[in-house]
Amino acid sequence: MKRSFGFFLAGIAAGVLVALVTLGGLFGGRAAPPPASAQAPIRWKVQSAWPPTSIVQDAAKLLVETIEKTSGGRLKMELLPAGAIVPAFEIQDAVNRGVIDAGHTTPGYIIGKLQAFIPLTHGPLYGMDFIDYYGWYWEGGGHELLNEAYQKNLKMNVVTFQVHPEGPQAMGWFKKEIRTFNDIKGMKYRIYGIGAETYAKLGISTVTLPGGEIVPALERGVIDGAEWINCYDDKILGMDKVAKYHYAPGMHEPVTVGEFIINKAKYDALPADLKEIIKTSVQASYWNHFVRFQEKTAKACQELIASGVKIIKTSDELNNRFLKAYDEIQNGYVAKDAFYKKVVDSQKKYAGLLVPYRLSYWPPYNFIAEHYWKEKIWLK
Repeated sequence: MKRSFGFFLAGIAAGVLVALVTLGGLFGGRAAPPPASAQAPIRWKVQSAWPPTSIVQDAAKLLVETIEKTSGGRLKMELLPAGAIVPAFEIQDAVNRGVIDAGHTTPGYIIGKLQAFIPLTHGPLYGMDFIDYYGWYWEGGGHELLNEAYQKNLKMNVVTFQVHPEGPQAMGWFKKEIRTFNDIKGMKYRIYGIGAETYAKLGISTVTLPGGEIVPALERGVIDGAEWINCYDDKILGMDKVAKYHYAPGMHEPVTVGEFIINKAKYDALPADLKEIIKTSVQASYWNHFVRFQEKTAKACQELIASGVKIIKTSDELNNRFLKAYDEIQNGYVAKDAFYKKVVDSQKKYAGLLVPYRLSYWPPYNFIAEHYWKEKIWLK
């Protein structure tokens, strides 16, 4: 009994000693490390090339919100509209220099730096639609070619992802009716990218303006017609207030897709899972924006017609002239630019497989649709 009691006292003493040592560590010269805390979020400043009310700005908001949510708040982005830090056409350069961390824009705005940005981003694209383009971009080598364009050809410190489909786009708005090709020849026309070059080849005076400058230019008579996107966004800009004739479709952008461009040093510093989150967010945002874009456009077209706007089918004559001139321009670039040829060859290979398959094997959706809705087709 005495021995057991001795062991008991010894145990108490040992416990007291351990407690004293622990307290000494806490309050003495060598403090115990603090408990682990949650890592602060990574914060990026992102500027778009779009006006605040644009449907394309909606695409930018969708993307940054998707990234924030899927990252669990670990990657947060402050999104700013066109002109907040740099002009709309200078976003890529600002991202390259680290003035902003990322941008939501289109490589088509800087084709003066690299002509191959034309097929990389927009155009007839050998009959590909938005599904085919997405397939070519992710499965046919498009993503790698776009980054090669920036990193190797332009030596820019960026990583980029094609993320927001904006179309198909209309030919645009005019102050007077266009019955034949001669009615548009000689007009001053706002259009972008390959469209500007092709219509210029057809004898039309073309100019590229940011979205916010289009309506004032139409009001002042600086231009006679303009394309922007389509019914929804054009209505927000107020195009229907300065021109009453709206023509669709356009051949310049049956497919057109813009980018989320990131400073490469910022991107490389991310952990692997956040890089993958950006990729999957880009892919999800592509389709989520696309379906929202179509619904909003359909409603806006109906509203414009109800308000008295004439939405008229672009003549086959004009569209055929455009495609022939476009092919001549493309062939010219292919002949003198090895990288341009590399992009076009890649697209032709993918389109040559997928487009004939789709035309041959898929059901004729227009035939089915007309069975149900022929009397409601408003584009004549």
